[in-house]
Amino acid sequence: MEDSYILILGAGLMQRPSIEAARELGYKTLVVDANPNAVCVPFADRFEGVDLKDKESLVALAKSMGKNLAAVFTAGTDFSASVSYVAEKCGLNAHSYEAALNASNKIRMRACFEKSSVPSPSFQKIHSTQIASLLAPEVLGSMSFPKVVKPVDNMGARGCRLIRCRDEFLPAVEDAVRFSRSGCAILEDYMEGPEFSIDSIVWNGTLTITGFADRHIFYEPYFIETGHTMPTSVDEKMKIELIKTFAEGIKSLGLTSGVAKADIKYTSKGPMIGEIAARLSGGYMSGWTYPYASGINLTKEAMLIALGKEPGTLLEKRVRLPVDDAPFEIYNLPCVKTSAERAWISIPGKVSEINGLDEAREGPFVKNAFIRSRVSDTVDFPRNNVEKCGNFISVSEKKNLAVESAEDAVSNVVLRLECDNSETERFLSGECLKSEDKFPPDAFELDEKIFGELMDETGKMGMILQDEKAAKKIPICMEKYADNLKDWNHRSIRKTLLLFDEICPGHPEMDAAQFWRILVRGGIQGILYFADCKSQKRERW
Repeated sequence: MEDSYILILGAGLMQRPSIEAARELGYKTLVVDANPNAVCVPFADRFEGVDLKDKESLVALAKSMGKNLAAVFTAGTDFSASVSYVAEKCGLNAHSYEAALNASNKIRMRACFEKSSVPSPSFQKIHSTQIASLLAPEVLGSMSFPKVVKPVDNMGARGCRLIRCRDEFLPAVEDAVRFSRSGCAILEDYMEGPEFSIDSIVWNGTLTITGFADRHIFYEPYFIETGHTMPTSVDEKMKIELIKTFAEGIKSLGLTSGVAKADIKYTSKGPMIGEIAARLSGGYMSGWTYPYASGINLTKEAMLIALGKEPGTLLEKRVRLPVDDAPFEIYNLPCVKTSAERAWISIPGKVSEINGLDEAREGPFVKNAFIRSRVSDTVDFPRNNVEKCGNFISVSEKKNLAVESAEDAVSNVVLRLECDNSETERFLSGECLKSEDKFPPDAFELDEKIFGELMDETGKMGMILQDEKAAKKIPICMEKYADNLKDWNHRSIRKTLLLFDEICPGHPEMDAAQFWRILVRGGIQGILYFADCKSQKRERW
């Protein structure tokens, strides 16, 4: 065992549970990534700089290990097909390469679903060379909306968006193709309904559900996951329906030995599959929230299968589910606690300082804080799931405490932005692209009537005096919303003002109407920017 290695594809944060699991099982890790500065490189026993798309180089490296290579593995990457290719060439355990390709390319995936009558949206393939032909009036004019476009071979919602009308078609499709390694996108009907993530292990003719989470997705025309909650709150009947459809999708793709992960919705027509991947989920689900909620190291169980061994804890603790006419015997590894993951996001700009991290980390039930954006980083309102600024994870025996803890942690973190930034000011002025109508949204969404009342009252208010406490100047028309209306980061209006007073006690005199207009648009970041620019006499208001 001393010289036995597990080849792990990827050295990003999502691979840390894989590296730790390999060591707990008594193996060394050979970690590969094209980026020699990836965060998990220092944790590898051996690192090699190899592009994960380069299957032949991966095979050559694997074969150079001889009998010292025991398994090949990944989690939360696009490269499950590379895992299966290497495993197939080296006689190691994994899904077949063909099945992994089915689960990696969305066109192949949809074709498999269609052939097996698995519920999924109608679709068509778009290559970069075909875009111009789709703009013909007889083609685009006959198209119904909304549609969804996404790259056929990417993850993290890169290039994925809702097309709400004809004006949005061309920029959306061009963006999706740009994010595709093969220059291809998939255009499909939009599925309306709540969305879920499901992890599972396929082993010895059985399917075991190893995590079922509610996904929290917002901000059309993009699909930004602001967090997930494990386990799901959906009722048992709907849950069984979703699991059965997932199982049928797994069967149609030919996945037989390893892990499978679904993004799936419950629509007016019942369950419909968004996609199934032949890997453990990213987004902190398989490596963090499910282990916290269940007490089970899912990565270790999946790695045992890659090693050709029996997943002992899975077999010991799983419970049979009453799913009729399914293609597998179906089991569940239940959760005994609730774990919640929540992300924080930013308006456009450049970070000058970060406030509230220590308080957020020390909140009750908080387990992890993952920080993506730091001082001097350029930030933007996210258009995909890799542009978020950070994440908190909590766990509790009570669902409400887990959820409140994660959301409260997010609400305490404030990214203060540098002054004199054209992108920040463009955002605060309410500018948006024609192809992104009403995106990004306001921090506090008010209907036109209420916003008009606010502007009238604050116009009469005049000025917020120098150093005056903003939290004591809430307009009468906003009092009933001050504690209930929340921004993107779960902050109420009252908390926003209290944080402003704490972070910026020595602010200059400010026009009340401008202050409140910017607060509605940009939240705490907006009013800090407004005050800082006035202090430095660099305002453009």
